[in-house]
Amino acid sequence: MSLFRKFFGTSGEETDPKEKSDDKSPYSPDVNLPIDEQFTFNFKANGGKFIYCENLSEISENFENILAENDWFESEAQCFDSRLFYLLDDNKLEYTNSKNPKFFFSFCENLIADEGSILFSSLQLKHFKPNELPTNMIVFATTSQLVVSKGDGLRVIKNKHEKDYPTNITTIKYFEEVKEQDFLHYGSCHKNLYLLLLEDL
Repeated sequence: MSLFRKFFGTSGEETDPKEKSDDKSPYSPDVNLPIDEQFTFNFKANGGKFIYCENLSEISENFENILAENDWFESEAQCFDSRLFYLLDDNKLEYTNSKNPKFFFSFCENLIADEGSILFSSLQLKHFKPNELPTNMIVFATTSQLVVSKGDGLRVIKNKHEKDYPTNITTIKYFEEVKEQDFLHYGSCHKNLYLLLLEDL
């Protein structure tokens, strides 16, 4: 059984990884956890919103649920990938000449387990820096995109794009506003981010 099904299945009983290591600091999750469990723990600790989907119909359903939750129907979105346009068209969202987009909708390069972050490149962001994109983001990823570390993610990009290496490679890690700024958050911007994760393994 997939670990994500165990976490997000119909039983409604979510396993808390912290229960396995009561004597450990909550700031240092067990690095020996399976990669999917490690990502889930760290991503949610960073404030990300996680929605596990078993098929494309669940992706569509949960995408609509996000729109309904935030009252984003028939508004503007920013999206550069034509593979996602059908979801925007189905929900009457303008994305070709958007001047005031409510959210950014995209794929990503990889999901980084050890820090719970999402790795992007110019293939998703074009030339934009994270702080130039809308605060609200919806990211569509698959379980096969999970990697342990940022170094692993960079290797995947290098192997996948040997001749036409993308630029603007960056990670987004903070998914809620920090009330008191500290040196760990210096220079970073937070994003209200929803992750639609499709099981493909």
